[in-house]
Amino acid sequence: MSVVTPAVRTQTIAFLSSGAKEANEALERLKALYGDSPLDEADVIVALGGDGLMLQTLHKTIKSPKPIFGMNRGSVGFLMNDYWEVGLRERLRAALPAIIHPLIMRARDVHGAETTARAINEVSMLRQTYQAAKLRIEIDGKTQLDELIADGILVATPAGSTAYNLSANGPIMPLGVPLMALTPLSPFRPRRWRGALLRDSQRVTIEVMEADKRPVAAAADHFEIRRVVEVDVAMDKATSLILLHDPGHSLDERILGEQFRY
Repeated sequence: MSVVTPAVRTQTIAFLSSGAKEANEALERLKALYGDSPLDEADVIVALGGDGLMLQTLHKTIKSPKPIFGMNRGSVGFLMNDYWEVGLRERLRAALPAIIHPLIMRARDVHGAETTARAINEVSMLRQTYQAAKLRIEIDGKTQLDELIADGILVATPAGSTAYNLSANGPIMPLGVPLMALTPLSPFRPRRWRGALLRDSQRVTIEVMEADKRPVAAAADHFEIRRVVEVDVAMDKATSLILLHDPGHSLDERILGEQFRY
């Protein structure tokens, strides 16, 4: 992810709501104040909800990205700005944009079917039964870990490093760093391996060992594939998604602050 300089100067807005009561009420008030353009014609999207809605909106527009300015009408709202109804056009003109490159996951299941999906936060692999997963890890085609016995593993972007990755004791990555986090989930063997930081130009290949006995599911954010045998993950540099934040309240500053919470 990297910060870009041009801000949103145009005024055509498409509003999206999470569907929650508070978000829907805000949607109607803002549409009355600023109008509402069709999504494909708008210059900027204002998303009303929480982080879940932001991820949904990013995925929804991934083939034709538009700047997205989120306002929190949900719970945590880590990716969102504060909700104000007045001065929205001025806020959009002053907003600071940042580019997010998603991960691209290519997964093959036990039947040989191959599926491709993208992830804004992380690609995760999780055991499907009571038995731990057995995984082999390759980086750029070279085996780096012959056997990981764990509940699973994930690959996180800098934007996603404060989400599931942080809960799994993975590292927080500042925005703009060309890195991905490779983080094990409840590792049993090797006990002392806590993951790795990888360049975002590298490719991660994870092979599921004993896939019939120890089935594993793979997920790119919310999109899940069951009973996978191999998953390949890389940063999709060809896709650029734009998040907008108020000056002094940028995602970069929030990620910095998260590292000093206890």
